[in-house]
Amino acid sequence: MPKKLEGTIRIKINGEWREFSPESDITPSMTLSYFLREKLGYTGLKIACDEGACGACTILMDGKAVLSCLTLAVQADGHEIVTIEGLAKNDPVVEAFAEQCEPGHGTALQCGFCTPGFVMSTKALLSQNPRPTIVEVKEALSGHICRCGCYSGIKKAVIHAGEKIAQRGKNE
Repeated sequence: MPKKLEGTIRIKINGEWREFSPESDITPSMTLSYFLREKLGYTGLKIACDEGACGACTILMDGKAVLSCLTLAVQADGHEIVTIEGLAKNDPVVEAFAEQCEPGHGTALQCGFCTPGFVMSTKALLSQNPRPTIVEVKEALSGHICRCGCYSGIKKAVIHAGEKIAQRGKNE
């Protein structure tokens, strides 16, 4: 028998603190991916494998990339969650992924299904290391699968995003 939840569950989602009732809003076995997507409507988050193998469900929890399909919703209590919907339209990572179409590397997105997960992991990487090497980019994104095979373009988009962040920092 699962443990019964008590008290209010508070989660900061995309900049706003929200309160949820145990059992009626969140059950002990509910995954964070299911909760965010199906209960709250954050459909930018994708659920593909639902077992932590593809990275499509990646969100940020307290600034770190987290696979939301492997995280229980109750584990988000007291934490800050950012989904792809929580990023600004002019976010340098979002812009870099959208703009990437360099000859020899191609686009960073084709069907777009994997893109939110890649973008969120890139945000986490660049917040810790704004000028990563290609090896560091590969390592940070190694838990992601792109069925369209846009890996070369994705790596370039990450590097360009770091350059955009550095450039914006100089201009401020």
